[in-house]
Amino acid sequence: MSDRARGRWLAVDWGERRIGLAISDPTGTIASPAGAILRRAGKRPPIAELLRRAETLEATGMVMGLPLDGNGDDTPRSLECRKVAAEITRRSRLPVALLDERFTTAIALRAIREMDGSTRGRKSDVDSLAATVLLQHALRMSELPFVSSQDDATH
Repeated sequence: MSDRARGRWLAVDWGERRIGLAISDPTGTIASPAGAILRRAGKRPPIAELLRRAETLEATGMVMGLPLDGNGDDTPRSLECRKVAAEITRRSRLPVALLDERFTTAIALRAIREMDGSTRGRKSDVDSLAATVLLQHALRMSELPFVSSQDDATH
């Protein structure tokens, strides 16, 4: 990330049942798991809870995983992410970047297995670790694709 983007960044691994979270250190160098938010089926996206977590964790910006399909095209969930990112920017004025999250969960699962760990009953841990993988990738990037509150879901 560029110097202007340093600070505590909150990563969001957007899922249908859980939203994994990770936070960076204040220098924007190291990402650490920060729990998960459970989603209730049929309910609106938990934007208010994301904003509460961002405030509690003193986040200066967000990186949201964009769940694209295998070809890199939008999915219904990625369109929802685009809408949520624009709404977060509108409500909070926090910068929000969208990054392709394909393979972050697979990397998280592999890391847990390589440490001889079981993923059974640890879905929230896996989602939070996937957010950590996403955030660590973002922290290494020199530029991030930021969303404006004017962006729509059609991209």
